[in-house]
Amino acid sequence: MPTTHRPESRPDTKRETPLRIVSIGGGTGLSTLLRGLKKYTARHQRKNGSTLPVVDITAIVTVTDDGGSSGRLRRELHVPPPGDIRNCLVALSEDEDLLSKLFQHRFDAGEGLKGHSFGNLFLSALCQITGDFTHAVSLSSEVLAVSGRIYPSTGTNVSLEATLGNGNKVQGETNISASRESIERISLSPRHCEPLPEALRAIEQADLITMGPGSLFTSVIPNLLVSGIPEAILASNASKVYVSNLMWQPGETMNFSASHHVQAIFDHAGHPVFDTVLVNTGVAGETQRAIYMEQHAEPVQGDVEALRKLGLRVIERDLLGKTEKIRHQPDLLAAVLVDLAGQRAADYLNGEAAISAVTGSTAKSPFLYE
Repeated sequence: MPTTHRPESRPDTKRETPLRIVSIGGGTGLSTLLRGLKKYTARHQRKNGSTLPVVDITAIVTVTDDGGSSGRLRRELHVPPPGDIRNCLVALSEDEDLLSKLFQHRFDAGEGLKGHSFGNLFLSALCQITGDFTHAVSLSSEVLAVSGRIYPSTGTNVSLEATLGNGNKVQGETNISASRESIERISLSPRHCEPLPEALRAIEQADLITMGPGSLFTSVIPNLLVSGIPEAILASNASKVYVSNLMWQPGETMNFSASHHVQAIFDHAGHPVFDTVLVNTGVAGETQRAIYMEQHAEPVQGDVEALRKLGLRVIERDLLGKTEKIRHQPDLLAAVLVDLAGQRAADYLNGEAAISAVTGSTAKSPFLYE
């Protein structure tokens, strides 16, 4: 079982670069995680006088949405779906309260405008002006003073296809999510699509790579179907953590335990792409669970022994938020992940110092950053 060893005594070393965390996913789960991590960024700490560890954030975001405002813009303007990217921009923006109201504002009237969010229109307009969606996201990040970098998992215009438990095939994320049949397999169309070089570089240089929380088959796995991303994760020296979901998702993951989620990810990625699973031990109250009970959705069971049999380290924490919907509490989740990133970075420094002590070399370890 992989573990992170923390020696009792370390050489006198000091890290001069931020902890680098790459978070892969989409939907509400990814934006929730980013909201917690933002408090550790240099921009936020300068503003608030914090002494927390400094974190450098990269988000790699799925771009397969084909419903609602995103789907309409995708079909009418031939731009990638902006919705999940928009949520990440808001989560990492300097003035989240204002930006949330502005970017999440949805027009309730107006021919052609009704149903669109302002943030989706903003990103789509910039994409048309620049001719490149990735550049549009980068410019948006500058305009909004975003603490971190946000990359789509691919620049290719991709859609999802699912093979269901009954053998039928379903096209498109919206139809897949609406189906109540179990999902056997998910794939991208086109099958071969290239990742962004910047995303691969971030994975290579990371101290910690996170996957989840989020919809298993429509937010997490699609990123791992992009050519080269699973291999880059496997090659990275980072700690790799899967944040287990809190509840079953009707249709997608009914009756799934944490180990079922993990096995589905490994099967699709073709590799064991993480070494650690973070599971929640908090218990939701009856009021919180009521809305889920109507859909026969239950909490995801953290079957620890089954996870360990897969060769994984399991970290158990109470991560449950107090909101009406059952969600991870951003600050609690971020604190655990930043600690894991710090452990990995300390191990890198310890390894470099040990090599230097034996060889007398002053060369930098390949695990450290220029």
